[in-house]
Amino acid sequence: MIEVQQLTKRYGDTAAVNDLSFTVQPGRVTGFLGPNGAGKSTTMRMILGLDTPTSGEVLVNGRPYRGITSPMREIGALLDPKAFHPKRTAYDHLRWIARAGGLPRTRVDEVLDIVGLADVANRKAGEFSLGMAQRLGIATALLGDPPILLLDEPVNGLDPEGIRWIR
Repeated sequence: MIEVQQLTKRYGDTAAVNDLSFTVQPGRVTGFLGPNGAGKSTTMRMILGLDTPTSGEVLVNGRPYRGITSPMREIGALLDPKAFHPKRTAYDHLRWIARAGGLPRTRVDEVLDIVGLADVANRKAGEFSLGMAQRLGIATALLGDPPILLLDEPVNGLDPEGIRWIR
């Protein structure tokens, strides 16, 4: 469960997020909609402890993100589909992330298969199309088999088949 209470993020005089409160219940697919610049990505970054709120609180399964001992096993995230080293293969990228999270090597093969990248696992990620990079980002989010997925624009760059798959 994700609980956001009176969350505010200010950059100088500009409020990127202003007094936002919501709860995401377990087992639910929840959309977070708004126009460009509404603070959606900033809110997601605060949920993940990447940005510090000016005020308010975010809890993931009852704890601040920083208090989670195995974050990859509790919440998977895709914020930027190009968040990989372009010279590293898809397999090596996922293996590096899995190792950092204490996850077994076998999980890398599983998620590559799940997202449809098993056949290109040994290609450099920098050569990927936007849709393939998006799938690699989703694979990264799935690595820990977390009960919570936080995906920013998950269908961006996916072809119609990929959009059906993600649904």
